Amino acid sequence: MSKHTIPPGGDSAGNGGPIEPVNLKDALEERYLAYALSTIMHRALPDVRDGLKPVHRRILFAMRELGLNPESGYRKCAKIVGETMGNFHPHGNQAIYDSLARLAQDFAVRYPLVDGQGNFGNIDGDNPAADRYTEARLTTAAAELLEGIDNDTVDFRPNYDGKEQEPTVLPAAFPNLLANGSAGIAVGMATNIPPHNLDELCQALLHLIKHPNATIEKLVEFIPGPDFPTGGVIIEPRDQILEAYKTGRGGFRHRAKWEKEELPRGGYQIVVSEIPYQVQKGKLVEKLAELWGDKKLPLLGDVRDESSEEIRLILEPKSRAIDPVLLMESLFRSTELEVRFGLNMNVLSAGQIPNVLSIKDVLKQWLEHRIDVLVRSTTFRLQKIENRLEVLDGYLIAFLNIDEVIRIVRFEDNPKQVLIAKFSLTEVQAEAILNLRLKSLSKLEEVELRAEHDKLSKEKRDLNALLKSDDLQWERITEQVKATRERYSKKTELGRRRSSFADAPEISGDLDEALMEREPVTIILSDKGWVRTMKGHIDDLSKLEFKQGDDLKRAIKAQTTDKLILFATNGKFFTLEAGQLPGGRGHGEPVRLMVDLEENNDFVEAFIHDPARKLLVASTAGYGFIVAEEEVVASTRKGKQVLNVGEGEEACVCVPVEGDHVATVGENRKMLIFKLDEMNEMARGKGTILQRFKDGVLSDARVFAKKDGLTWLDSAGRTFTLPWSELKEWVGERSQAGRVVPKGFPRSNKFGPAF
Repeated sequence: MSKHTIPPGGDSAGNGGPIEPVNLKDALEERYLAYALSTIMHRALPDVRDGLKPVHRRILFAMRELGLNPESGYRKCAKIVGETMGNFHPHGNQAIYDSLARLAQDFAVRYPLVDGQGNFGNIDGDNPAADRYTEARLTTAAAELLEGIDNDTVDFRPNYDGKEQEPTVLPAAFPNLLANGSAGIAVGMATNIPPHNLDELCQALLHLIKHPNATIEKLVEFIPGPDFPTGGVIIEPRDQILEAYKTGRGGFRHRAKWEKEELPRGGYQIVVSEIPYQVQKGKLVEKLAELWGDKKLPLLGDVRDESSEEIRLILEPKSRAIDPVLLMESLFRSTELEVRFGLNMNVLSAGQIPNVLSIKDVLKQWLEHRIDVLVRSTTFRLQKIENRLEVLDGYLIAFLNIDEVIRIVRFEDNPKQVLIAKFSLTEVQAEAILNLRLKSLSKLEEVELRAEHDKLSKEKRDLNALLKSDDLQWERITEQVKATRERYSKKTELGRRRSSFADAPEISGDLDEALMEREPVTIILSDKGWVRTMKGHIDDLSKLEFKQGDDLKRAIKAQTTDKLILFATNGKFFTLEAGQLPGGRGHGEPVRLMVDLEENNDFVEAFIHDPARKLLVASTAGYGFIVAEEEVVASTRKGKQVLNVGEGEEACVCVPVEGDHVATVGENRKMLIFKLDEMNEMARGKGTILQRFKDGVLSDARVFAKKDGLTWLDSAGRTFTLPWSELKEWVGERSQAGRVVPKGFPRSNKFGPAF
């Protein structure tokens, strides 16, 4: 990209001052990279150590600075939001309040970090009240995240304007990342971590401390899967869960918890008591009602919400004969009663490096952080003790020489320097002695000072031993993890496991068929391609009405659960669901509205799909092959190309393979019979030559059994059968020209309907 130049001493607007030409491509790359890094590190991805993003960390720290500890009173959320925005997070107050409110929602956060008072929203999807109406304080879990922050356990950095200091990470005595999970979208990467049960996490942590080389398989025995705040049932297979925790990527199928409730007279209803995580109950009910109204849930009779504080969603079947498991499987597939919660453990290691971690790496890095916090807090405490011991040593010297100290203070012009010189004191000790109050000179005070000195000296020895011993450090961490596990035990209301595990029930047969009421219908296809269904299997077709100039092409007896296969002259197969074809009175609808078939093509054959059957397909050029019927089912409107036809050719034959010989007949009224074994079986192609023609084209073909003879229908609908003994003169090999058809063969050169 070219650079533009500015005259020295001025800019393009004629103002003074130097301007440096910059390549636009380089400038865009540099600035976008800076934006991407800022988004990744300061907004979207959580820190693996405390599991928090900057906004949440700043909210909790601001609340602590306001003194909103678990045992204190509540303060208005507007005050908290203002404090956070003014001191640490210069962004919109609504964004801050939304983050604050979510930390207080027990249906959104497994272990809430904010204790809210007032309307903080609900599982129906209603928004929290305005921040001027709600109040909040920290929970015990949040206090544990902040525990020891004044003891130099973590680094601080200047806030956005340099007037305040904020923590880069919290001490996190609570494994928040896995306990509460996280979600975020950055530039080119994202994170999505489900919440887990804290009791199970602590068990895994204790095992990892004892066995640092523990396998992920062993850790997953302690952590079988997520534990969502809303409960529900996890039906992901165990091997898939293990693979997700190994790689840090995967997902969990999470569905609603339900039970069958018996009603009088043999009826029943389904009661849903727990719904999937992050699904809004109000929208779920609306969607269920909408699908039910659109008749897209054929097994559901009614839906209503009887919830109060507990979820109670009532689903009534269309009839008491419907299997409740089948009803629920149909709803799980069509609605948010089942969701897939993705796992993407993309987090910041050491607050700087975005990477996807396994569950073992996440636990390990949290433990390493706790060791670092322990060492820093111990060092901080040791420094405090040494400072106090220095003062106490000075006090004890003063008490041993109290008369001389009093004399020096009373009569010397510079008592501080005299004390330092006389008793070899430090500046700190001399200053402390000079600041002693008269009442502190009692004998009792001296005893207390000696006791404090002994106590601190012992603590100092213990702390020095702790700093020098890795084993003692891990013992201390083990004690802390055990204490956390005790506080959040599964025996407590907050700590009990909410989500359960189960295997998805197996549904015999095709679920699509099971979800559709099986009823007999007759499919009517006209010559001009109009299709409709009529209830029941109709034998008398004389009363059928068609548009002017149209007539019956095929009448097919079927069930609403069947698939209708259509074969077109371009060699494509199309698939339609019999239960979704237009019914009722009238002429139906054009098939061309349901499939993408070109105007210059037409339908050759229509039949009900039989996956166990094979078909013989052929073109007017006399080429064809055998194809398994399961290979011709199309999944889209465009159909499935099976028989390749050349220019000027058309597909003209599609018949079932039921026998051991093939009979072909051309428009030149020559017929050939050969063994079925001479034909190839393929999934797609042109095929091989069946019968050769000097002039004319292939008209029809039929597969028949030698023992049954060859059958055809005449124009009056009568059936004729020639036994094998009378067919020998037409028997030959594939690709021969054949001989003139037997006497009485239809002038149409067709054997008649094949299906």
